[in-house]
Amino acid sequence: MCTMLSTRVNDGLTAFADNVKNIFINFHWTDLVDIIILAVLFYFVFRFFSSRKAGTLLIGILISVVLYVIADPEILNLSGVRVLLSGIFENGALVFIIIFHTEIRDLLESIGSGSLKSIRTIGDTAHRKQLQYKAIDNICKAVHVMSAEKTGALIVICRTTQLDDDVINSGITINADVSDYLLRNLFYNKAPLHDGAVIIEGNRIKAAACILPLPKHTQVHNELGTRHRAAIGLSEVSDAVIIIVSEETGVISVAKESELKRDFTEDSLRKFLAKELISDKYLHDNN
Repeated sequence: MCTMLSTRVNDGLTAFADNVKNIFINFHWTDLVDIIILAVLFYFVFRFFSSRKAGTLLIGILISVVLYVIADPEILNLSGVRVLLSGIFENGALVFIIIFHTEIRDLLESIGSGSLKSIRTIGDTAHRKQLQYKAIDNICKAVHVMSAEKTGALIVICRTTQLDDDVINSGITINADVSDYLLRNLFYNKAPLHDGAVIIEGNRIKAAACILPLPKHTQVHNELGTRHRAAIGLSEVSDAVIIIVSEETGVISVAKESELKRDFTEDSLRKFLAKELISDKYLHDNN
């Protein structure tokens, strides 16, 4: 018996070695391109769904698949469950698109806008990074002063996901360079545009007094006000970084991907924004 087992193991190893050898012999450069494209696509999909509420829905789908399998007549014979799930799975593609239509749109936008952005910025990367750091510095200075004065503020910093037109059009177009004085004036409690969010896109203040969506999926503590709720609501449907200054306490918070982090200082906020908005490491070290 030992001899037979040893022979089978040797035959298996030989067959495995032959298969590996054939793969390398028949390997073409197009196979490498195929692998790279698939790896990139899987990376984007995994990163996107793992950081959003869609990940929870995907877990639900996997659980439904498991239930469908164990409801088989040869296992538990759950006829009612199997009939219900069969109807859903027969239209699986349509159901998937309906459930994830927002996430699918955002995923395609993040891939497309990220690629186009990389092409557009070839040759002026250093200059763009300097503008980003200047904008971040102005934002942090303004937030620090507003926090000390307990001036309520809501600042949206866009990244790759484009905001809905309804959000932009709900406010007043500004289209000005990011300035700490301008930000403080916009949120001055007697200014006409102080009640709403300021949208910053491409290192420029695009609009002010914008209305943000309230959260639909994330549980929010009752102690949090409208600004914090609006920030979390927008973070559910975009990858923007939203800064909140509490009018009651002056506490600086940041909403990102349905999560709210609190008690930032000027320095910690500057480091956080540099990490989230600027990818070049040597510029981080110069912060």
